[in-house]
Amino acid sequence: MINDQISTQTQTEDTIVALATANGVGAIAVIRLSGPQAIQIANAVFRGKNLLKQASHTLHFGSIVDGEIVLDEVVVSLFIAPKSYTKENVVEISCHGSPYIIQSIIKLLMAKGARAAKPGEFTLRAFLNGQLDLSQAEAVADLIASDSKASHQIAMQQLRGGFSNQLQVLRDQLIHFASLIELELDFGEEDVEFANRDQLKTLILKINKVIFDLIRSFELGNVIKQGVNTVIAGRPNAGKSTLLNALLNEDRAIISPIPGTTRDTIEEILNINGVNFRLIDTAGIREATDAIEAIGVQKTMDKISTSALLVYVFDVNELSAAEIKSDIESLQRPGIPTLAIANKIDLPAKRSISFVSTQTVKYLQISAKEKQHIEELKQLVYETAIQKRLTGEETVITNIRHLQALQKTQESLARVLDGMENPVTSDFLAMDIKQALYYLGEITGAVTTDDLLENIFSRFCIGK
Repeated sequence: MINDQISTQTQTEDTIVALATANGVGAIAVIRLSGPQAIQIANAVFRGKNLLKQASHTLHFGSIVDGEIVLDEVVVSLFIAPKSYTKENVVEISCHGSPYIIQSIIKLLMAKGARAAKPGEFTLRAFLNGQLDLSQAEAVADLIASDSKASHQIAMQQLRGGFSNQLQVLRDQLIHFASLIELELDFGEEDVEFANRDQLKTLILKINKVIFDLIRSFELGNVIKQGVNTVIAGRPNAGKSTLLNALLNEDRAIISPIPGTTRDTIEEILNINGVNFRLIDTAGIREATDAIEAIGVQKTMDKISTSALLVYVFDVNELSAAEIKSDIESLQRPGIPTLAIANKIDLPAKRSISFVSTQTVKYLQISAKEKQHIEELKQLVYETAIQKRLTGEETVITNIRHLQALQKTQESLARVLDGMENPVTSDFLAMDIKQALYYLGEITGAVTTDDLLENIFSRFCIGK
């Protein structure tokens, strides 16, 4: 069984309590109870209407009392099983946000028979009681952690079951063929074939295409969830810090005509079209004149290696086309798209640069100082990093556990195809199909282990 950190054994026996809102002083706090005795326990400390006689989804004003002592005036919300988040009786007590009041009410509820909830235990109960599948439960955590429109959009799409429904269709189709192959095993001596191999191959190729698209979506989903690391690099005095300030519309970085002003990296968040970009202003690339500058240049190269997008900035009046090309070749890393940004177009041009955008390097002229074409640059940054606009309809995965399960499913299906190309007996085909079904089932919770549940729900906040 799972250890005491999260126990599934007492799900229908215990009533749990926790603060559902954030810790700290606030106008209002919500204390949540869930379990078979939730309404009875709340009623024992509530002075107002008899909660045992009230309908579900109703609000009731009254007081929380400890004997004759009034702890607070509150509003109690009732959710009677199975019409609640956990499918159990749920009571939510909205009280004033004083830490003393909160702790006093929770202590009183525990004295009446509730116990303190473990991390994620409310959502764990929702999963165990069939209210959510496992991927939807994980989406709850992602929704709480979402800090941009795009990450919120992806979490909501998964919470509504879009990902789960897509996987269920795949599993149902595979289960059909698995059952036919199992039937063949029952008639092994008669050498009959119930599962049409051509149809099975067509299905697996179709499923593989869906899984491939889901796996490929992880790269997009991960950068949306974590933020897109965007490195601004170039030679000293190219205007990198001025560009950072222009993008943020504030004086975040120190700017100076003296080359090498930026010695360390500066990181700020810029939201473009609902996606967070982690802008990283770096030290100028040149042969360092001292040890501190050398460290800054090395940090720049390290940041580029872990970035999702490189913005190379150069002074359009100072560099030749050959120098620009040389800089880009030295800075570029495989798989990292690059923007070549010609800065200082507001100054009288000393050179005429002929630069054409390619598939791997996009070109744009700007003036960071005068904020010319900054909005166009933002749009180019977004389009280059995200590649396509999120419509809210496509499924994008952001969870590494889901990615690994899909990769293992793909490997199992590859063995099925290999078994049909190099004919093996039905029992081997059945085994590989079952393995694929197992990995798909792990994602939604159709297949679970106690260790898996502990690992997932222990990361939740206490009140969720």
